[in-house]
Formats: sequence, structure tokens, C-alpha cells
Amino acid sequence: MPTPELIRAAHAFGHVEPDALLLNHYSLGALLTQRAIEQPDALFLKYFDDDAGEMAAYSYRQFALQVERATGFLESHGLKTGDCFATLSHNHPMGAVLLFAGWKLGLIVAPQNVSEDDVRIAFILGDAGAKLLVAHPALMARATQVAGEVAGTLRTLSFDDVLVSDAPAPANEQDYRRHPALLVYTSGTTGNPKGVVLTQYNLMINAQGIKDWHSVDTNTRLMCVLPIHHVNGIVVTLVTTVIAGTALVLNRNFKVSTFWKHIAEEGVAIVSVVPTILQFLCEAREDIAALDLSHFRYFVCGAGTLPISLVEKFETQFGVPILHGYGLSETTAFTCTLPVELPEKARQYWLSSRRYPSIGTVFPHCEMAIHDVDGRSLPQGERGEIVIRGHYIMNGYHHRPEVNAETFRHGWFRSGDEGFFECDESGRQFFFITGRLKELINRGGVKYSPFEIEEVLLSIAGVKVGLAIGFDNEWYGEEVGAYIVREAGTQISAADILAACRLRMPFSKCPKVVVFGDDVPVTVTGKYQRIKLKELFGGHSKTQFRQ
Repeated sequence: MPTPELIRAAHAFGHVEPDALLLNHYSLGALLTQRAIEQPDALFLKYFDDDAGEMAAYSYRQFALQVERATGFLESHGLKTGDCFATLSHNHPMGAVLLFAGWKLGLIVAPQNVSEDDVRIAFILGDAGAKLLVAHPALMARATQVAGEVAGTLRTLSFDDVLVSDAPAPANEQDYRRHPALLVYTSGTTGNPKGVVLTQYNLMINAQGIKDWHSVDTNTRLMCVLPIHHVNGIVVTLVTTVIAGTALVLNRNFKVSTFWKHIAEEGVAIVSVVPTILQFLCEAREDIAALDLSHFRYFVCGAGTLPISLVEKFETQFGVPILHGYGLSETTAFTCTLPVELPEKARQYWLSSRRYPSIGTVFPHCEMAIHDVDGRSLPQGERGEIVIRGHYIMNGYHHRPEVNAETFRHGWFRSGDEGFFECDESGRQFFFITGRLKELINRGGVKYSPFEIEEVLLSIAGVKVGLAIGFDNEWYGEEVGAYIVREAGTQISAADILAACRLRMPFSKCPKVVVFGDDVPVTVTGKYQRIKLKELFGGHSKTQFRQ
């Protein structure tokens, strides 16, 4: 089957056709306009820049007016339906404004990660075919320099230029549901990043699924501490806020000292986080006893590895529940989460009864399964590749036909993650992720999940971060190493680590080498980049480790 047909097949789920449209909103721009008419004075966005001590608030009408201004600005610079433009900024209201302005015109927006290096950003801008780069005023010099590295002429303008624009906005609202809306690039560890193409419908239907799953209504205030150049910040909080007609508390970045304060004072109900944020909060040991958290429900946690030990530590320390979930840029955002209605005993069971916390049950509008290498569905308990299909699935990777052919080989999106599922009494499937297929440690033909080894490492007193790394070894193909970040003030040694592991695991599975460091390379969503640590163990490729 040709690749376009495989991608189309991956958009079907259940008895729903791949081309069906389950939402009536013609575009995200039209939806925002509708909200501004229905509830003009209702709060839409409250922004905190705690580093600068600044705050700004926008009603739906005020935000929609800013979007109208930005729409006229973009059109006045020659952008038309199907064109791509990019933004370069930390979290900022104007970044959100430009997203909706682009969608109102049927444009493709490529938000850039300010923490990426300039060479990578220049590659992305060129690959995306961006015709304009709009940057935060403080980043204009950098934006100009990066644009100069892109072939052709890439214009750079500032947020300030948008604010003073008086170009009229177009009057007509068109149906842009099928139009590409977002081009986000995966942060791979090797090679050039791949551009994930998401449509306006992808964004809206996933946000609708999030809204329904979590019962988000006009009184359910959300908070964003994750970057809105990535799908989590964009879809899980920003787009879901508009779908639900509620309010969003947008932070420039995550800041431990004000995190709980904003939740309490702004009446926040749900926050989407990554495991590294939970680790930072545990380490800070903030006393929240005096704060009014009566509005707060829970954290939704996805993206990175979530150790059971971290869940237990966090919930014991703060008494706040965590709903574990799973999703990727290629699936728009979340595809599954632990069910909200689970009784506490059942939630704890699915979080901690296995060697991995469950990522939950499948969302509406999509399906999940576990496949073997030939695309056959595997039964309960058997490990294989997590695959997804449905209305959340991307339109493919931008300009990467060979990767698309492999990714959609069996008419499903192949995640590259290993996992399994188990059923509850009613037959409902609860999924588990055991690791990236490329990060499984293959020692002498026996494959070990780094997650299992890391649970042991993190249980050792004095270990702040413990990662299991598969490194090249002439004797077994790969051997197991441990990369450790110590807790502050502790002096735990490599011998201590190895001895503790051998009390809990067979020799074959135990780390043979321990490397200590002060930090860990992570993606923007908090995923540990284990492959980048592999070179630290290169001196042991010829060593035969004996019990």
C-alpha cells in the first residue's frame, strides 16, 4: 500500500472513517472569535513573568482583538494560506497571539525552542520553508543572526512590530480544519530533527478529548509551566482552554519558588507536568500547608520516565495525586491517561503494582495496541511496540517520505516505544511503557528495560538521578552502566551503588560501571537523553565483567 494510503489508514479508529470531522468549528481562529462573542469579559489568559516581576491579564475580547491585529500584520507581510512562519520566544502572550493569528489565516506555525543551538534552529527554519521569523524583542539580534544562516531571504520582525501594526484583518472565516497548522520538530539525539505536521483538526480534536477526559468546563482553570513551542504547552493547556471556554495561567517558565503560590492564588485545577518538575518540587520541599489548594485536583504527568519511587515520594510529601499519561508530538499530545474516576485504591494499584506505572487507558478518538515486528497484535502481558491510530495522528513527517513509509508500515503509527497492556475486571486495557526500543539494553541477546534498573538505582539513599545506560562491549554486545547524580551533600561511591544493585538484581542485569555527573541531558519535554551519555562509558568496551 502506498505511504499516503498507510497514513490515511492510521487516521481511522473503530468504525469512524479517517476523513470524518467530529467537530463543527471551522478553525481555531473562528473558535476564538466565537468565544469572544459569547463571553467577551471572561478571563482568558493571565501571564506571569516571575523573573521580571511582571503580570498581564487578557479577557477573551482583549485577546481576540490582539489576534485580529496580528492577523492583519501577517497578511500585510504577504503570508497566505499554506505558508509557514516561525516564532522565537520564551512563553509570552504574544507567542500565543501569533499562534491563533496564523491559524485564523490558515498558516503553518513553526514555534522555535530558544534553548536549541542556532545551527539546529537554522536547519529547522530552512527545512520548514519559513517565510517570516517573529521574535521576542530581547531575541531580535539572535533571530537576525540565525536568519542569515538560512538559504534565501528570511525576514525577521519583532513582537513590537505586531503591536504597532494597523493593517486590517481579513473578514472571512474559512474552513481550515484539514489545513496543516503546526510544524514541530522532534528533538532526536542523532541526525537532523524531523518536522511533525499537525492539522487544525488534530489540535482541536485532541484538545476536545482532553477536555472531555478531565471534565474541563468554564470553571476549570488550567496552568501552563511547559513551553508553548511544544505540543504539550500548546494543545494540553492553550488550545484546551479555548475549547472549554475557561482560563489559562501562563508562566514564562517553571519556577519552584512561585509554582504552588500561583496554583493557590489563581484557583488552578489541573497542571500538566513532566517528571523532572516533580523531582525539582520534591527537592525544594516547599511547605504548602498554609496554601488554599481547594480548587486543585491533580497533576497530569507525561513525556519523560516516571519512576514509581518518584510517584510515591511526591504523593507522600505533598498529598497531591498524579495521573500518569502518554502521548507524542506525532499523536498531537496525550493518547491515554489513568482514568480520572478511578478510586484511590485502584489508582495506586495501577501506579505501583507493576515494575512500571501504568500510562492508563486510551482516550476517545483513537485506538492503541501492542504489535510485534510484523504488525500483528499481541495479547495481554506480552511486550511489543506501542502503536496508535485515530484522529490525533499527524499527517506525517515533513519532507521525509522514507521515514513515513517505515513509521506507518502497517497502517498504524509506530511509536518506537516498547510496552504491554493488562486488563481490569471489566476488560478495559491499561497500558504500560517499558522504554524506547532503541534504548533497551541488549546484553548477550537478553533485552533489559532501563526503567527496571532505574527503579533500583533511585531507591538507593544518596541518588538524586540514576540512569541505566547500555554501552558497547565486545563480550556481550552491550553492557549495563549507571549514570548517577548524587543528592547534595552525599558521598555515595561507585562501590556502594554496585553493591546495592547486586542485592536487588541478578549480576547480568546489574550495572558494571558507574559514572558520576552533575546534570543530565534532557529534551524540552523532560525526557532523558540516555544515548548522549553512552560515550562516557567508551573506555570499557573491551572489558569482560565477571561476577
